[in-house]
Amino acid sequence: MHALAGLATTTYPAHLFEVLIAYGCQPSVQRNAAARAARGAILYFLDDDSVVEPDFLERAACHYRDGRVAAVGGPSLTPASDTPLQRAIGIAFASAVGGGGVRNRYRKSGSARYSSDNELILCNLSFRRDLFLAHEGLDERLYPNEENELMDRLQREGHQLVHDPELAVERSQRRSYRAFVRQMYGYGRGRGEQTLIAGALKPITLAPSLLLIYALVVPLLGIPLLMLPLLAYFAIALLASLQGSLASKDAGVFPRLLLVYPTLHLVYGAGVIRGLLRPRYRGGKQTHWDVEVRRVKAFSD
Repeated sequence: MHALAGLATTTYPAHLFEVLIAYGCQPSVQRNAAARAARGAILYFLDDDSVVEPDFLERAACHYRDGRVAAVGGPSLTPASDTPLQRAIGIAFASAVGGGGVRNRYRKSGSARYSSDNELILCNLSFRRDLFLAHEGLDERLYPNEENELMDRLQREGHQLVHDPELAVERSQRRSYRAFVRQMYGYGRGRGEQTLIAGALKPITLAPSLLLIYALVVPLLGIPLLMLPLLAYFAIALLASLQGSLASKDAGVFPRLLLVYPTLHLVYGAGVIRGLLRPRYRGGKQTHWDVEVRRVKAFSD
């Protein structure tokens, strides 16, 4: 497990932190169970493939000296050792055309700052444990987007969120195109479900869905003039693919980016529609799943 290997090299005093692993099939439920079992003041959530820097706990702890701060996190970077497809996915996520307002989740940009859920990602995110538990943790009806829903609630109450670009982890992208399609559909569906739970719609949420509907309907109308925006979209995707390939000095990602960009937008848009029309959750907030939490390292004092 990559995360455990990285934790073995941390420079944070060994007797001041503990490590718990939550096993199960519903990540939001697993994380809540681990949070209840934890004994520290700060919860730090990592995925099992998140590769951390040795000083990451020290960097995160410094931000919590500000009593207004409820959550601290950093970006998830794509390793240079990933395959061309994985690198293309990482480039798209980190670009204005692909990632848009959430692209800083996937790149180092600027300095540490107060931020929003747009820049924070759960594979590299910490919370004050008392606030996390006081808000009943992550909404267990959601996966993904469970962290976004919680951070929205915290910010509405006046708490601050911090994005620190130097608090970065490395984490590989999906290995196959099929897995990437499932990922984007799940991301979109989670956003649609989160929108229903929050009862507030961000207009940008619907942009990929409107693009999908437009791309499906306009060719059927047989009006060439209405095809111009669609052609403009593909021209933008072409230019973004070329720019991504040149900026990364990696010609191998260019043909893959040509596929990744439309997939990212259109499949995500389909997921949003599904999440809005047929959410997976039913009834109240809590669900029941089998979860096992193992404490692999405990406080030593």
